[in-house]
Amino acid sequence: MSVVLMLGSAPMAVQAADWPRDGFDTILAINNAWRVRPDWDLMIYPWDFPEDRRPVPGPGQVLVTEADFVPAQNALGGFVYAGATMAYTAAYWALHALRPKVIAVYGCDMHYPANGPTHFYGAGTPDPLRADITLRSLEAKSVRLMVMAAAQGCAMVNLSDGPSRLLFPRGTLEAARGAKPLSFDPAKVAAALNREAALGYMAPSGRYWEDLSRYDLAEIDALDALWRSVAQDL
Repeated sequence: MSVVLMLGSAPMAVQAADWPRDGFDTILAINNAWRVRPDWDLMIYPWDFPEDRRPVPGPGQVLVTEADFVPAQNALGGFVYAGATMAYTAAYWALHALRPKVIAVYGCDMHYPANGPTHFYGAGTPDPLRADITLRSLEAKSVRLMVMAAAQGCAMVNLSDGPSRLLFPRGTLEAARGAKPLSFDPAKVAAALNREAALGYMAPSGRYWEDLSRYDLAEIDALDALWRSVAQDL
């Protein structure tokens, strides 16, 4: 079984520094999260991530860039449907490239307190809170990701215990390896996927923002509502 720890930059992320490595097969760090522990395997970042914050990979460590994750996210629906945050992008890339059985996320809750640090390194820019057509419902995007993962036999688990925009089941470090994907109503999933196909909101380059006129916000909101209804009890 392949278990991926996907590590974000929330303040609690530093707690993962002392976690035993034997619970995970792969550690995927998002942006600055590579600083949390030196034994990361993969570090994923967007095109505008500052060069002076990028690590120099050691033996066996690999940097994942848009050349890798844009085709992967397109293969699983594209950025408009999947949500253009690095947390969602990293998970879709992992599903496509690694085919894991579990993706356990930590420090990726996309919840930002009004006071105090927003990231483990202090104050950062809350990427998911930007005004963006793909991020109008972070919860709906998390449901879609769970469904796409489950279709591949992969469970999504949230190891955080604080407030979260993710609707993934909560899990513990000890139980993550045995997590199972949730089951979803196939008719509801089909309705959402069929609506996606009918809309045709694909941007092969990944740069959907270069022509926003082709996207109808009401249609995106309606699609998000469909995805949210897939997991209405979560």
